[in-house]
Amino acid sequence: MKALTPTGRPAAAGGFAEAGGYAAGGFAEAGGYAEAVGFAEVDQPRPGPGEALVKVEAFSVNRGETFQLEAPKPGWRPGKDIAGLVVQAAADGSGPAVCRRVVGHPPAGGWAEYVCVPTDALAELPDTLDSVRAAALPLAGLTALRLLRTAGALAGRRVLLTGASGGVGHYVTELASAAGAEVTAVTASPERGRRLTELGAAAVVHEIGAARGPYDLVLESTGGAGLPVALSRLARRGTLIWFGQASRTPATLDFFDFFTGPESATLRHFHYADSDAGYGEDLATLVRLVGEGRLTPEVGRVAPWEETAAVLTDLRERRIRGKAVLTVSP
Repeated sequence: MKALTPTGRPAAAGGFAEAGGYAAGGFAEAGGYAEAVGFAEVDQPRPGPGEALVKVEAFSVNRGETFQLEAPKPGWRPGKDIAGLVVQAAADGSGPAVCRRVVGHPPAGGWAEYVCVPTDALAELPDTLDSVRAAALPLAGLTALRLLRTAGALAGRRVLLTGASGGVGHYVTELASAAGAEVTAVTASPERGRRLTELGAAAVVHEIGAARGPYDLVLESTGGAGLPVALSRLARRGTLIWFGQASRTPATLDFFDFFTGPESATLRHFHYADSDAGYGEDLATLVRLVGEGRLTPEVGRVAPWEETAAVLTDLRERRIRGKAVLTVSP
């Protein structure tokens, strides 16, 4: 079968900045992902007893995968967000039957014509939800849903959300606003800010320093120099949940800075995979929310999978609002 695999060549010919990334425009000018990922013929996977074989119709790509492609591990193939058709049901009788349309979150290998997915990481799709929008749900949707579940009750709380222009940010803004939170979203682009306002954000700022606190809850995904600034906007005894480090730069905190505002604050690390609920259960919740009109898959780019390298470059350069979805030719 055909699959997209790391070529082993570097993601770009240019040098990587000491600060943890390419200078603006430098990555794309250096060639982006044109040499880092390509098609290969690989063996069709054989599902284990608790896995279904899915014919992939669409998959979405994530910024984390762009980072992994810089130095891919031997044997690794990317792809965690897929939608398609079950062509072989699990041998143990679990999960969807053959010919059921599904959304799935495999551990890897989803950028391919076929992928094996554990049945507890699948959810069936209604006819009203197409594969392109469904493929935009898994990683971003699971992160948003579980992040807000971790945050607890939201009604009446002031919330600061950094890095709001990506897939997770859109989902968090829509769900948190609907739950009664007053969300301030941080995004560099006025255009993206307008869409976040449409999804329910009470305020949009274009840098963290412009956010006016104090906030009861800060959802922080940038790390680096931005994290202590976001923390300084937190109310006394407030909570900051740290769920990403998009800057790829470590953060430095000073114990004494807490006394100037966020005294006795809680700083919590978050990883979406650390949950008592299974992926399939939460994927089904996301599918239901979309069906009820309470969650909007924000797809900023749809392209055939032959254009994956170019889409990855645009995603890395932040030219895509929301999710990027690739369609797999029959």
